[in-house]
Amino acid sequence: MSVESIKRLGGWLQVRTLAHPDRGELQLDTVLSAFSDPVRRRIVDQLADGPDDQACSAFQLPVSKSTSTHHFRVLREAGVIEQRYSGTSILNTLRAADLEARFPGLLKAVLQAARDETPSPTAERL
Repeated sequence: MSVESIKRLGGWLQVRTLAHPDRGELQLDTVLSAFSDPVRRRIVDQLADGPDDQACSAFQLPVSKSTSTHHFRVLREAGVIEQRYSGTSILNTLRAADLEARFPGLLKAVLQAARDETPSPTAERL
């Protein structure tokens, strides 16, 4: 995390920012590693289907808060998501355009495969 100072009328405002790789810095191995965990794929799937800028608290994950923080960090550092502070919340956005530009079709294939692996509610009853 870094802190940037921005001059405002009457003083300075400090803004917390999080480091993200640029589009050209995205590495296939790092992105695939980020996609390798089912909890992280669940986060990506929710971001792909939901509104932009979802707070970390909007995700109902089957892990502790510290573990979910780890998963969000892995996704951010791989360049899969963008995170930004909004007050005391961290908002998450899927970097779909960057992933598509760098690795065409990868995000769509990962999301489709994850959805195909998820058993339907009727299959669980059989």
